[in-house]
Amino acid sequence: MPSRTRVTVGAEATPGVRHDPCINLAGHRGTSAAPPYTRENRMLRRSLLAGTWMVAACALQLALASGAYAQATRTWVSGVGDDANPCSRTAPCKTFAGAISKTAAGGEINAIDPAGYGAVTITKSITINGAGTMASALVAGTNGIVVQAGAADVVVLKDLSLNGIGLGLSGIRFLAGAELHVERCDIRGFTQQGIDVAPSASASIFVSNTDLRNNDAGAIYIHPGASANVDATLDHVLMQGNGRGVRAEDGSSVAVHNSTAAGNTNNGFVAMAVSRAVDMTISDSMSSLNGAVGAYSGAFATIRLSNTVITGNNVGLQAAGGAIVSFGNNSVSGNATNGAPTQTVARM
Repeated sequence: MPSRTRVTVGAEATPGVRHDPCINLAGHRGTSAAPPYTRENRMLRRSLLAGTWMVAACALQLALASGAYAQATRTWVSGVGDDANPCSRTAPCKTFAGAISKTAAGGEINAIDPAGYGAVTITKSITINGAGTMASALVAGTNGIVVQAGAADVVVLKDLSLNGIGLGLSGIRFLAGAELHVERCDIRGFTQQGIDVAPSASASIFVSNTDLRNNDAGAIYIHPGASANVDATLDHVLMQGNGRGVRAEDGSSVAVHNSTAAGNTNNGFVAMAVSRAVDMTISDSMSSLNGAVGAYSGAFATIRLSNTVITGNNVGLQAAGGAIVSFGNNSVSGNATNGAPTQTVARM
């Protein structure tokens, strides 16, 4: 009868050697023998286990970070926020520029409290909404908001205060995008334009319930690129104390309703072009106390007036190569020189 070796479980049969189920065993005639369990082996095993745990921990951390900073459809900014945050309601960002990269296309940036949120360049469909707060941007030596979005993108700016403090360039520059909506905004103190509309491709702009004051060059300047057209709608827009009110050039079609151009250094409403027609219709509006002309129509331009008051200007109406069409229901009086429309037509 062959002899048997008795092994006590949990005890070392030979000093420096023990059976370890975590180490691969070599089989020999139905018996298993563990390799020597030396100090070096123990250290190697511990190092391998520690490395495995570190890799797993890093992978988990990266996964959590990626999820936390994924683009959201709604993000938030606060005067006490931090742009290193994910821009959530409880961990808001500090600036519009910080939030826009964390906001998905078609999403919305909301302001939590009154603060200055800085200048921003917009390159996608987005809404920046300051409703319920005094969300503002104070800028010097640069533009407030630049819109340079895609051909099908729609940008909405609402309830914002943009202040150039006498040093900023333009409040809003619209250079590219399908549509720009400016709603309930206050734009003032810029050295160039309140709103500069100069897209290189055809686009539309809608400005409503917005005040533009004390912008040195002018309130709104519409001058599309050589092959572009712009449709502009201005509703309940106040243009006061600027270099001029609204000026539209080649390829522009502008509808002005319930709006006022008052106390501007030069003209109130201007339409003029070099080679392509420009059309401006003004209804239920006022041009008053402007230093030059209330309504000026230059070459290739047509201005139509309905139920509009032109008063207190140096010149009321002036057609300098263009047409001014009246629907016979306007009030043009009290100007140093009233001027006259080039045509009066009956209302339909």
